[in-house]
Amino acid sequence: MNTTRTSLHRFFVGAAAGLLLGNIQISAAQENADATELPLDELRTFADVFNQIRVGYVEEIDDSTLLEYAIKGMLSGLDPHSAYLERDAYEELQSSTSGEFSGLGLEVGMENGFLKVISPIDGSPATDAGIQSGDVILKLDGVAIRGVSLNESVEKMRGPKGSEIVVTIGRRGEQEPFDVTLVRDTIRIASVRERWLEPGFGYLRISQFQQKTGDDVRASIEKLQAEQSLKGLVLDLRNNPGGVLGASVDVAGLFMESGDVVYTEGRLNNAAQNYGAAVGDMTDGTPLVILINRGSASASEIVAGALQDHARAVVMGTQSFGKGSVQTVL
Repeated sequence: MNTTRTSLHRFFVGAAAGLLLGNIQISAAQENADATELPLDELRTFADVFNQIRVGYVEEIDDSTLLEYAIKGMLSGLDPHSAYLERDAYEELQSSTSGEFSGLGLEVGMENGFLKVISPIDGSPATDAGIQSGDVILKLDGVAIRGVSLNESVEKMRGPKGSEIVVTIGRRGEQEPFDVTLVRDTIRIASVRERWLEPGFGYLRISQFQQKTGDDVRASIEKLQAEQSLKGLVLDLRNNPGGVLGASVDVAGLFMESGDVVYTEGRLNNAAQNYGAAVGDMTDGTPLVILINRGSASASEIVAGALQDHARAVVMGTQSFGKGSVQTVL
């Protein structure tokens, strides 16, 4: 997001994952469609490759595993954010949005085949070790991971609390990669914290958008207002990788009288959604400054963009991550 111009409000739904993972609902029109509309040549190629692997690969692989690999490949080829979630990965996603999970405390994504750090999580082993937004993870325990899927890379970083892992980092400005030893821990994310910068001027830090972040921000503002009159507020979204879409709408709505926060578009009928602010600015127009950097992504960009577009806040910092899509879990 460029802080010198109006930010984009169009966040396209990355729903391709749902089409592949869910039970596809076929309409009557589709049922009656001519079979020649299917990409038969490509399907024959797929079937041929599938059969070549199942009968000729050096190790025997069962059909279900091969099909799972194919699904993962389809998803990983679409964009950096769509992914196939197995049971463990899905449970991990649920844990992270609820505010507690085990791991290193890294929000990561894929970029050009490399595992890139979006942001370290506050108070995590990754933060304590000095890992920065924009770092590229080259190896895990000495094994190169370029080309390895996002899910597989995350799985390699998981492990029991107290266990160690050596992460090889590539960093812009550093001539050579370097190793960092991290100790896995339980990551408890306090998504919101508040303090006073000086009398009358408050500071709110949101580290991640969890299911209850809107309620937590409201409680923090009420706490500040109860202590003294609020003349100005700084909302710190630096290194905030995003999270639950609804939480970003709730947070933005706390500072707006009304109006649209964000909308989504897509090919499915239910992809077109408008998300509006609840009526009433609980700060009564108190001057607001939002801080962002390249680790501010997704829901963070929604909040900053909406409040900037409604002339409700001044956005300061550096260019943010630039994620203009919403993932739907099916």
